[in-house]
Amino acid sequence: MFLQQTFVALGRALPAVIAPAIITDLRLDPAWIGVYFGLTALSALVAQLGCGSFIVRLGALRFSQISLALLAVGTALAALGTPLALILSAIICGGAGAVSTPASSHLLSRWSSPRYLPLVFSIKQTAVPAGLLLAGVLGPQLTEWMGWRATMLLSAAACAVLVLMLQPLRRIFDTDRVPTRAFRMSDFRTTLTVVLAAPGLRALSFACLAFNGLQAVVTAYFVTYLTTIGYTPVAAGFLFSVAVAVAVPGRILWGWIGSSFVSPRLMMAGLALGMAASAALFAFSSAGWPTLLVGLVACALSATALSWHGILLAETARASPEDMRGGVTGGVLSFGQVGALALPLIYSGFLDQTGSYGIGFIVCGIPALLVGFLLLRQRALAR
Repeated sequence: MFLQQTFVALGRALPAVIAPAIITDLRLDPAWIGVYFGLTALSALVAQLGCGSFIVRLGALRFSQISLALLAVGTALAALGTPLALILSAIICGGAGAVSTPASSHLLSRWSSPRYLPLVFSIKQTAVPAGLLLAGVLGPQLTEWMGWRATMLLSAAACAVLVLMLQPLRRIFDTDRVPTRAFRMSDFRTTLTVVLAAPGLRALSFACLAFNGLQAVVTAYFVTYLTTIGYTPVAAGFLFSVAVAVAVPGRILWGWIGSSFVSPRLMMAGLALGMAASAALFAFSSAGWPTLLVGLVACALSATALSWHGILLAETARASPEDMRGGVTGGVLSFGQVGALALPLIYSGFLDQTGSYGIGFIVCGIPALLVGFLLLRQRALAR
């Protein structure tokens, strides 16, 4: 599941990391980056709401293979560079990448001790910064050597190879599948009802909206923003990869703390306040700032806005009905896709109207700030 998530994160982040080359080659407005990732979020929203029955019917591992195969197709389509191909790529990659997390959550929740779910899920979710790290290190360099189209095709090929590597494991991990389970359109409503009816799941859904939205903004605009304040694409990509690397031990650390010392909800509140503060600091970065200082702020942003997943997913699995963990996880994450759809579009709107990259980071950090205060208030009321 770590490898599955790594290649999904790599494929989904690559267009943002090599965006300067794509923009220059196709003569696009930078604001269209937000539109592209808005489409991926919209597709992900639909896919995550309806994936529960497919996971139960096909098995979590088979569904992971399907996710990777579709991601390979979508990434290859982007290499065509036409408007229609880019739209189809955003839709396919968004939906395919989004269902990988519910599938892996369904599988791991069967094999993990409930007490250590935050740690186990955090270890698995370190694959996301690992994928972003690979994208930041390899994407700009390969683009310089081979061009952005060949880089996209290479990423698609890597996903296809992993599909074949996972095949021998299916007979071990898909023993709980129910071949008679059928998909129904009512599954969308059922999933939403279960998520919104439980106060705990409802709070997690709103937290996911704020956190995932800010993460989408950071992923989409980090490299492009740094190039506007004097960094070369390769230097910006390297700084992105260094910052993202912090999220790997960060996720494990937060998962360990949330499993052993403090409640996961309190851990999420601290992360929410931290990501709002670091997003505001990053917004004020300028060409006059030392690279070390920009890097420290970027690392703080990565350690919060890119490191919350394990805690939230473990709490979701713990609060879900046993036979609906994959579907309910998808339902909670679908709210995250609402954030990933809305916040990049909001960022694009502020960028288009003001020409400032910094204002968008501040505005998109406000929902996380509100979630942090809300979680602290709920904890105080509970005590």
